[in-house]
Amino acid sequence: MTNTELDHDDVALYDYKLPRELIAQHPVEHRIDARLMWIDRQSGKIDHYYVRDLPDLLAPGDALVLNNSKVIPARLVGSRTSTGGKWEGLFLREDDQGVWEILSKTRGRLTTGETISLCDHEGRETPALSVMAHLEDGHLAVRPTLGMETEPMLQRFGRVPLPPYIRDGQMADSDTETYQTVYAKAPGSVAAPTAGLHFTKDLIRHLQSRGVLTAAVTLHVGLGTFRPVASRRLSEHKMHSEWGELTEASAQKLRHCRENGGRVIAVGTTSARLIEAAAASTGLPLNPWQGRTDIFIKPPFEFLGIDALMTNFHLPKSTLLALTCAMAGRELMLRAYAEAIEQRYRFYSYGDCMLIV
Repeated sequence: MTNTELDHDDVALYDYKLPRELIAQHPVEHRIDARLMWIDRQSGKIDHYYVRDLPDLLAPGDALVLNNSKVIPARLVGSRTSTGGKWEGLFLREDDQGVWEILSKTRGRLTTGETISLCDHEGRETPALSVMAHLEDGHLAVRPTLGMETEPMLQRFGRVPLPPYIRDGQMADSDTETYQTVYAKAPGSVAAPTAGLHFTKDLIRHLQSRGVLTAAVTLHVGLGTFRPVASRRLSEHKMHSEWGELTEASAQKLRHCRENGGRVIAVGTTSARLIEAAAASTGLPLNPWQGRTDIFIKPPFEFLGIDALMTNFHLPKSTLLALTCAMAGRELMLRAYAEAIEQRYRFYSYGDCMLIV
């Protein structure tokens, strides 16, 4: 590891103190009324706007990269059928054999063959999952027993998987709509690509009418987005893997944008990771790409595919804060966070955002 890398590797360098009352528990009433901090990397200047100002802040020929992954109702509650003991889980993925991988939380250890009853939205419990095996990282392999396809089963029993800092993860009915982007299309995420929550269909149409391109990508946000960095150094953190896709149609738009002098602007860290993974894999100009990526964007990092980043404010000592520091520089980013706290910005998933140019 070089001296430059060592200068950025200590996790303690990505810490800040946030007053608890600045953690947004609900979104603003109108998505476009969220505040937007404008950060100029070249000058170090910071300005304050609103998301509704984006059509005046972006230029014709710029391209917004939008992650169209759809949040699935992955949070499950119920009980151990044999004992009645409380149980909670989070659906992570399904394999080719119809076996689910879930995160499981209950008192005691579940045994192979044991049945889990799931609670639907009316409070009725139904035996629905059979325990098959214990996996790595405390995950569980279970087989659904109701003969239902996964998506309708999650719709029947699942809840919006809010992060724990929003109302202790307890959803309200409104979260079904507000914790989803208006352009969500491909089911698969257990957390929202939150920078995209600020967009409305009208805002997107307005931007397009001003000559701003939009390019859809898919990156299914996994459990790892919640995982804190437990090691003392970023280089010791094992980055999670997520599935994503850049289609030829979107790659063509982004190539056109670059060829004509426009900026490729990632809406969210998930879009940034997807584009940079594709660029690292296929080279430039961008080509279509599909697969799993565990790319860890941290200082120092040379961005190949994106020129700017729109993102929410992230947790201290997180991989997402490290990513924004790779884009803007750690000193400027921490200064921006300090100013956001002073200006009473709203933080995290339902909070305000910034645009780093």
